Amino acid sequence: MAFHPTPPQLFEEFEEGRITRAQLHAGLDWHARSLVEEIIEAHENPIATWWDTMLAKRAADRWSSRHGIWRVRHILFALSKLPEFEPSSLLWNALHPDVPLHCFFRLRREPVFRLLNIEIRKGLLHVRVAHGSASEGILKEDFILEHIGNQLEAHRAPLLSDL
Repeated sequence: MAFHPTPPQLFEEFEEGRITRAQLHAGLDWHARSLVEEIIEAHENPIATWWDTMLAKRAADRWSSRHGIWRVRHILFALSKLPEFEPSSLLWNALHPDVPLHCFFRLRREPVFRLLNIEIRKGLLHVRVAHGSASEGILKEDFILEHIGNQLEAHRAPLLSDL
């Protein structure tokens, strides 16, 4: 899965003059086409879509009961702001209360995105996620999230070999 800037990132780049209006529209067009493709897929295979939705709802319920829905939403949103983080295109509107939490989890449908672990240690959130596709491989990554002001900021956790 190639990285595509999220709509908020596209607008930020446009407002700062780093991209043209045509590039902004092309980026937004990519996101719109992705959504339409998913709608068509869901229509063509309703049983698989139903099953994926049930699994995602179960995962969302589990994470929100353990950590609270707003903490989970803030974690997902903080991850979406990471530069070059491929699942950003799935997570950028995680703070929007009208989008159900289960919409951000993709347990079987590609590209996959799963939360594997959320742990609070020494005032920091340690989050492990899995994302990717079967053809390119599922990648597991660790992140450290810290409160800066009233927001969570995500950073990639150092590898053990970096310590």
